[in-house]
Amino acid sequence: MNKRYDIVISWSEADDCFVAEVPDLPGCMADGSSYQEAAANAETAIREWIELATELGRAIPEPRPRPHYA
Repeated sequence: MNKRYDIVISWSEADDCFVAEVPDLPGCMADGSSYQEAAANAETAIREWIELATELGRAIPEPRPRPHYA
C-alpha cells in the first residue's frame, strides 16, 4: 500500500481500550489494548477496507493533505 492515511488514536474509557479511527475512510476503525496494538490493527483495517472497496467497485478516497507546522 503506497498511500498513507492518517490514524487518530484515543483512549476509550467506555471500552477500556485504545480506539483508532481513519478519518479519510468512512467507518474504518480498529482498537487495541495498547496504543501500538491499535495502530497495527488500524493498518490491517485500512488494507481490508481498501480490498473490500476494490472488490465492490467503490471509489477509494485519496488521503487528505494535512497542514504542517514548524
